[in-house]
Amino acid sequence: MFKPLPAFIGLRYAGAQRRSDDSVGLVSFISGLSMIGLILGVALMIVVMSVMNGFDRELRERILGIMPHATIYNATVAVDWPALRDQLAADAEVESAAEVWQVNALARRGSEVTPLLVQGVNPDTIVNVSNINDFLSSNAFPAMLDDSEPGVILGRGIAEKLGVEQGDYLSLIVPNNDAASGSRRAARVAGFKVAEVFHSGTVLDQSLALVSWEQAQGLAGQKGGAGIQLRVNEMLEANWIMRRLLKDLPRDGYYGTDWSRTHGNLYQAIQMSRNLVGLLVLLIIAIAAFNVVSTLVMVVIDKHSDIAILRTMGASTRQILLAFVSQGALVGLVGALVGGVLGVLASLAVTDLVAGLESTLGIQFLKSDVYPVDYLPSELSWADVALVVGAGFLLSLLATLYPAFQASRVQPAAALRNE
Repeated sequence: MFKPLPAFIGLRYAGAQRRSDDSVGLVSFISGLSMIGLILGVALMIVVMSVMNGFDRELRERILGIMPHATIYNATVAVDWPALRDQLAADAEVESAAEVWQVNALARRGSEVTPLLVQGVNPDTIVNVSNINDFLSSNAFPAMLDDSEPGVILGRGIAEKLGVEQGDYLSLIVPNNDAASGSRRAARVAGFKVAEVFHSGTVLDQSLALVSWEQAQGLAGQKGGAGIQLRVNEMLEANWIMRRLLKDLPRDGYYGTDWSRTHGNLYQAIQMSRNLVGLLVLLIIAIAAFNVVSTLVMVVIDKHSDIAILRTMGASTRQILLAFVSQGALVGLVGALVGGVLGVLASLAVTDLVAGLESTLGIQFLKSDVYPVDYLPSELSWADVALVVGAGFLLSLLATLYPAFQASRVQPAAALRNE
């Protein structure tokens, strides 16, 4: 017999299987169900947290990798934009800057029309603040800058709505809002050739189009929309950095916006979903863990005579209590560890599994016009794994206290009298 004695007794009870005794078989069955529930709860919790981490990563690295952290505009066009760009880029908290001209427009091809955000960019500087170049071929920007046939780079979602491919032609329409000019034209219209269709796998595929700076200036009709896009060192401090930069500029029409205004609702939705789903799955783990209570209560009832004999042989109340805590701790430890291993494996494979299921069934579960990305991302965090496994084991351990306390209160004389 190894020591300590409580651990030996608890492990012996946990592994006891006497087939002739129906009560022991029922106890073993309930104990197994408790362990399976804990395993599934822990594994599911790790997978859910990994998926939420994946969405958070895609927001930061993909969506905000393409879009700027902040943009400073001026209502007038009489600004030396290259000089302003260099001035802002020189700030210690600004990683890079690039000029942009943004125009809200409509794209039309035949009878199909869809709204989009047109950005006029300088290919030499846009790559400093955006990773859009990662989703384009080397010929995309040269084709966009072709003077003979002005090009436009479209997101795949826009191209699918319009039914266009690379090399096709479409029209960009910008309403004329300047009623004071007396212009008879209701809108400015320009024809473009599709230079390339990019697929970032994000919601930007449904709304973003790129043209040259000069073409965007013509679409805007010398109106506002020009600005400087900024990529800052600390994304979460983008709003504060933008406000500080605005204070250093002359107060003649400068204003700005940051990612928290354009995509902040998406970031908050991801965080809220993570918290709510995490809470629900944690409740599942708690239910599975507290099934240990019913298992140990039945063990205590079944082992009344054994407990009484142990007490008469000199076992202390503390030793009896620790014996049943050891039994419940074994169930919790095995369930949490096995669930942790399964959760890690599932988190590493869930993206490929869902992609394979989509390919097999011919169904796309996530679409970028509804969700932030068009695939299921996953990012495993070992800190989350440790937290979930530890929480599962701790809840199981807490669940053992009540039945263990009841076992420690068994009176030897009363228990043996009923045998």
